[in-house]
Amino acid sequence: MAEAARRFEEEEAIYRVAPNNIEAEQALLGAILVNNDAYYVVHDFLKPDHFFEPLHREIFSKTSEMIRMGKIANPVTIKTFLAAQDKVGDITVAQYLARLAAEATTIINASDYGRAIYDLALRRSLIGIGEDMVNIAFDAPLDMEPKAQIEDAERRLFELAETGRYDGGFQSFTDAVTLAVQMATAAKDRDGGLSGVSSGIIGLDRRLGGLQRSDLIILAGRPAMGKTSLATNIAFNIAAAFEPADQSDGTFAAKNGGVVGFFSLEMSAEQLATRIISEQTEISSSKIRRGTINETELVKLVACS
Repeated sequence: MAEAARRFEEEEAIYRVAPNNIEAEQALLGAILVNNDAYYVVHDFLKPDHFFEPLHREIFSKTSEMIRMGKIANPVTIKTFLAAQDKVGDITVAQYLARLAAEATTIINASDYGRAIYDLALRRSLIGIGEDMVNIAFDAPLDMEPKAQIEDAERRLFELAETGRYDGGFQSFTDAVTLAVQMATAAKDRDGGLSGVSSGIIGLDRRLGGLQRSDLIILAGRPAMGKTSLATNIAFNIAAAFEPADQSDGTFAAKNGGVVGFFSLEMSAEQLATRIISEQTEISSSKIRRGTINETELVKLVACS
């Protein structure tokens, strides 16, 4: 009996509560109840399920519904849709709503509170996915291969990463104009007068203004038309022109060129490197692969690499 009690105490000691911040939830709900405009600061990424406390989920859900319907949501109007006389500790739900509003902070902090709540909900979801992975790995169904479990975990992690991101949503015209001015300033300061990153191909840069961060550019054409050759040329030109510029926060940004990541499903890293070297040295890639190069060509290869 003593051994069982000791083990129970040890298990109880290592028990950890899921990540949460009740104070942030209270502060955000109070801000919304006092000033409904605070809801619009977080409504594009924050959902009721992101709240840890069940009562807070219900309050946020009902408050959201009322605000979206164009009604005023405050402790007086919202308590009608909740179990107002239920107890929350020593006080009723109605009194709890009034206290949330009385201790509310300004709308300025609403975004920070919302992001804290969202991030903690994300961490709880990660914990849930991790626990499921461990449990399934220990006791996997007979018809489930390890690869299938990995694919399922990847799918769930991807969905978690993409759902309710708070870096999206609408953007004000003022912010858009600021970005446009910054783009024009960057074009003025950058060599070549381009708002984007130079591809190293003058005709292409003249038409595109450089490669822009927001652009998805597709190179299309029949087989053996030089798509990969053009892509590797652009990638090499950008990487070769890379010139870092120190920032005030200690990091660096690209003044010219950029750091390039090149993904290929048809060629290995060695094959891509061979093609780039071939293009830069004007030596046939087949000669490089077979090793049928003379001393002069070898010197050019070494100098290029």
